[in-house]
Amino acid sequence: MSKHKFRASTLPVLATVGPVSLWLAFFVAIPLLYVLVMSFCSIDENYNVVFQFTLANYRNLLDVNYLQIYVQSILIAFFATAFCLVLGYPFAFLISRTFQSRKTILYMMVIIPFWTNSLIRIYGWRTFLGASGWLNRALTALHLIDSPVEFLFNRGATVLGMAYVLFPFMVLPLYTAIEKLDQSQLEVSADLGARGGATFFNVVLPQTVSGVFSGCIMVFIPSLGYFYVADILGGGNSDVIGNLIERQFQSGNNWPLGAALSIILIAVTLLLVKLYQKCGGDMQSLGV
Repeated sequence: MSKHKFRASTLPVLATVGPVSLWLAFFVAIPLLYVLVMSFCSIDENYNVVFQFTLANYRNLLDVNYLQIYVQSILIAFFATAFCLVLGYPFAFLISRTFQSRKTILYMMVIIPFWTNSLIRIYGWRTFLGASGWLNRALTALHLIDSPVEFLFNRGATVLGMAYVLFPFMVLPLYTAIEKLDQSQLEVSADLGARGGATFFNVVLPQTVSGVFSGCIMVFIPSLGYFYVADILGGGNSDVIGNLIERQFQSGNNWPLGAALSIILIAVTLLLVKLYQKCGGDMQSLGV
């Protein structure tokens, strides 16, 4: 290939892709590789990282105390995902089937929370649910309770916080999927005498299952790692995997173990994403 042809064909591509590739390499690939290497390192008696190969960090992940937190994390993520799905599907359906003027307002209600830091919003929930918060004050004023109820520092509060922060990530893919529904099929289903439930399970749900699956993954995976929600609303009584990782890098000062936990969480994320891609491909091949 001549120098002129090389400049004409290759240089524009390098100029376009090169900066993005360098950015991904320095800020994504290299840090992840560093975490992977550290997960096989050791620590000395002073908790300094020693670059000595070991599998002890991954063996330590099978500790009984950690297994309990894994199960608790899955339960919290599951209930947060289910909560978002139960509330998000009707809301997304309402957005897609309302008038254009109202659709913009409802859609903005989903987007606006992104304008405020989620940490600030979670502290707002802590203030609202606290012993001297607005909820307890309202219940006391209505004479429904005699003393403040402890709404915080339990799994329920953590699930509520996770669902609140991640609710938009459920609504947006559901809305996209519902928007693609073929209205004529709904009309045909009604003309054939199908009731609302039969139409939903036989016509609507099969065509929007890709949005359901995508939304569930986008809620479930972050729920495993949002440690600050569990800290603020759970008070250490409902730790998730993210709390384990944060604790190893901070108070535990065991970076190799924290790195091993991070690698496992990344592996779970990639596995679920791959599962979504496979199921999404199967759905498209079936015409769903």
